[in-house]
Amino acid sequence: MTEPNKVEDEHLIADGVDDEPVENNRRLFEGRGLAFITISAAIYAAFHMLALNGVSLSGMTGGLVNLGFLPDFPMETWNFRIVHVAGALALGFLWYSANKFVDDQSSQTPMLNYLAYALLVPAFVAVGTAISFYFEIADGVMWNGIDARIKFNETWVFGAPLMVATVGGIVLSWANKTTRDKYSAPDFVLAVCGLAVAIYLITIYGTLMRNSTGTPFAPIGISIAAISGTLLIMELTRRVAGLALVIIATIFLVYVFVGEFLPGFLQSPAITWQRFFSQVYTDAGILGPTTAVSSTYIILFIIFAAFLQASKVGDYFVNFAFSVAGRARGGPAKVAIFASGLMGMINGTSAGNVVATGSLTIPLMKKVGYHKKTAGAIEAAASTGGQIMPPIMGAGAFIMAEITGIPYTDIAIAAVIPAILYFVSIYFMVDFEAAKLGMRGMKEDELPRFNTMVKQVFLFLPIIILIIALFMGYSVIRAGTLATVAAVVVSWLTPHRVGVRSVVKAFELAGGMSIQIIAVCACAGIIVGVIALTGVGARFSNLLLGLAEASQLLALVFAMLIAILLGMGMPTTAAYAVAASVVAPGLIELGIEPLTAHFFVFYFAVVSAITPPVALASYAAAGISGANPMETSVASFKIGIAAFIVPFMFFYNAAILMDGTYIQIGQAFVTAVVGVFLLSAGVQGWFLGRDAVWFLRIALIVAALFMISGGLITDLIGVGMAGAIWFVQRVIKPKPGATFRTGSAD
Repeated sequence: MTEPNKVEDEHLIADGVDDEPVENNRRLFEGRGLAFITISAAIYAAFHMLALNGVSLSGMTGGLVNLGFLPDFPMETWNFRIVHVAGALALGFLWYSANKFVDDQSSQTPMLNYLAYALLVPAFVAVGTAISFYFEIADGVMWNGIDARIKFNETWVFGAPLMVATVGGIVLSWANKTTRDKYSAPDFVLAVCGLAVAIYLITIYGTLMRNSTGTPFAPIGISIAAISGTLLIMELTRRVAGLALVIIATIFLVYVFVGEFLPGFLQSPAITWQRFFSQVYTDAGILGPTTAVSSTYIILFIIFAAFLQASKVGDYFVNFAFSVAGRARGGPAKVAIFASGLMGMINGTSAGNVVATGSLTIPLMKKVGYHKKTAGAIEAAASTGGQIMPPIMGAGAFIMAEITGIPYTDIAIAAVIPAILYFVSIYFMVDFEAAKLGMRGMKEDELPRFNTMVKQVFLFLPIIILIIALFMGYSVIRAGTLATVAAVVVSWLTPHRVGVRSVVKAFELAGGMSIQIIAVCACAGIIVGVIALTGVGARFSNLLLGLAEASQLLALVFAMLIAILLGMGMPTTAAYAVAASVVAPGLIELGIEPLTAHFFVFYFAVVSAITPPVALASYAAAGISGANPMETSVASFKIGIAAFIVPFMFFYNAAILMDGTYIQIGQAFVTAVVGVFLLSAGVQGWFLGRDAVWFLRIALIVAALFMISGGLITDLIGVGMAGAIWFVQRVIKPKPGATFRTGSAD
């Protein structure tokens, strides 16, 4: 490397942004244990890439190599989703501990390990029995849910051992203690139970009994396997995503069986446990839209992100953002906005985005003068916005396309203006805060050189190719695959070339990254199944219709509150999936277009990550900044305040979602940006280079609401008010604390 390059490299700030954060309960294996989990995760991710593209060993060799035990691609849909969930369960249980690790071997619990080894016996009995069912069916036995022998075998030879192993394994895993570099015996039991569930369901769903789910004729084994599968999914979700989603899923499950005793619109018909669980592990529940998306689009783009990380594109994104925005006042805060938008395109979670970029931007924000609370809040708000940034949108766009049937490209186009408005509003909030505090940007010698960054702009090519391929009419899967290949090719032009070893590492990284989102989607599928079977979604729609008769705005506010409430403490994907099942149908019943209704719900599911009291993105940022989590969440709510108004713009002005003529869209965009500017000025109390007194702040917010509403008359009123405020601020120059004069009565 030449000397000038060394000097330029010294200015690079981001290094390690692409490194995957390690959770507190994630095991760090060594030696053979590491090799086993690495190979397993890589095979799991590569399996999806091959299956989604219909590539098989037989096909690649022209039929010369045909191994009967390997699946044929493309796989049958339900079978593929069952394998998808079972693989994530196995990897997740082996990788993530159920409790805290111990530091030395003397603190381990060997007796519990011995009990777990004993539980492997019933677990393998269940696996063996499921396999024996397969051979019986292959020999011509007509499987059904009525035959006494079949029912006995499913209940006592398959079901009872499976439930003993599942419940016993979960309970033992809570109490078992190991060091961080060791596997836990109870987790092997749970992985085998997941295998037993998958083998049984694939076997039975290959018969006519697939059509019996949800009826009294369904084999009892389906219900038992579904109970075991549900427990496994909820336990893994607890480990990788916390208790919030598990508690909500539990409430919904309890509702299934107590709904008949509840009053009003909450009352549901009586449902037996056999009927419910025979249907919950089908495409009406766990194998439904959420798992359909996680098994295709989401894991594909996780693989894409993993290959980008292997070529250090994340580091480049952040360094590029520093080179562009670092010199501006409050520079690191503006870098956070820019970098989080870029990282959000390839990162699936708000909290993950915070950890990736916030570890750099938050300390630098504190260094230039931001309070630690504000620094964390800015990063949380900016990282949350990454979830609405096309083209990937934190996987939410794919679920929306799956649920609504609207083409993905239409959804991505519709998201452009809302995403711009979100980031523009945060930019204004940050800029006004920096101006009030008299901040400056970072020094030239502290930043990456812009000229150097421009020379590597080709690192954007994979994302550009992805966007072009989508709009050329390629399927999402084919476009994602092309973009992944492009990421490999582009890396050859950098010092971080992706070779065979890096490809294996990328697949291993993708397998690990996918566990949380797959578990979350499967758990959300349980909730979706409850909503579908009980009909609570339809009854909620009727409630919204009743509210709309009094006030349509009131109905929208109520829908907003429900969407935020359902999303609190949940990853964006699950939050949207649940809210889309409960809230969106009601909005559509009000006469709102499906795209508008789902964007309304999606937007609020996203901003629930910065909404107190349970704000995941804010809590993650507070952990980095050292601030109080609740204070940080309140501050991030204030910084992202415009995001709570933008969704109402969809309803009052469809041009915001690119629905209209070019003139209408242009007018809507310009007036919305002006409205967001005025709103930010009013909230921050800074207008035209000086503090705004309290009555001007109120006037600014009112003018902003007129501009945002989108009509010609309201725009003119907003412009008129803005002009009057400008005159008062610039000419009269009221002092801070000024009040209105009132005349005397005499």
